[in-house]
Amino acid sequence: MDAATFQEKVFGNGAGSLSEANPEYARFASAFAGAEVPGEPAAELPERERYLAILAALMGCQGLDMFRIQAGCALDAGLTPVEIKEVAYQGTAYLGLGRAFPFVKAVDEVLAERGIELPLEGQSTTTPETRLTAGNQKQIDYFGEGMRESWTKGAPERSVVNRWLADNCFGDYYTRGGLSDLDRELVTFCYIAAQGGCEPQLTSHAAANMGLGRTKDFMYRVVEQCLPYIGYPRSLNALACVDNAATR
Repeated sequence: MDAATFQEKVFGNGAGSLSEANPEYARFASAFAGAEVPGEPAAELPERERYLAILAALMGCQGLDMFRIQAGCALDAGLTPVEIKEVAYQGTAYLGLGRAFPFVKAVDEVLAERGIELPLEGQSTTTPETRLTAGNQKQIDYFGEGMRESWTKGAPERSVVNRWLADNCFGDYYTRGGLSDLDRELVTFCYIAAQGGCEPQLTSHAAANMGLGRTKDFMYRVVEQCLPYIGYPRSLNALACVDNAATR
């Protein structure tokens, strides 16, 4: 996508458009987000991963209007409806139902506009009986053997939350189809980076990404592609968390 196409999709053209009311802003914002950042060789990402990151970051910063636009762009770039749905669903674990719910609705609306029939094919792989064990195994895969039966360790008064982390966060979401482990850790990093104020968790998930095979350079590129949407302070914090994770 070039700057002109980005401007048309985001700001519109013609009478009554945001471009008409804000011509200078529309021009330089579109040039930066639509051309300079995605085209920067030092920050380039594959198109699929770039859109996964941007959609998750827009959920994290609550950029609903921009999310609708970028979801359509992601479909045009080849992301599947299931992939985009899974980004919206998994955001619930990191942003809460109150903040994720409008994005789930927005995905439905974007897909309906494209004539895509809902519901999509189910992606659950667990049952109420297996979700705890399966979710805990994902925690172990990402964060190491020390996570085994984590709800039985530490302060007893926190055990219920630690159990929910295993059976709900990881058991209900991470075990689903549609996105790989690498994809799910990528979008999780972006939810947390974009909402800010969760630097210990962001460092842990930066480390999990690298533990699954991502490089420090790749994680830098993820942050750089999200920067136009989440701003400089949260991007700089995210880069610092990547640095910290890389030294573990």
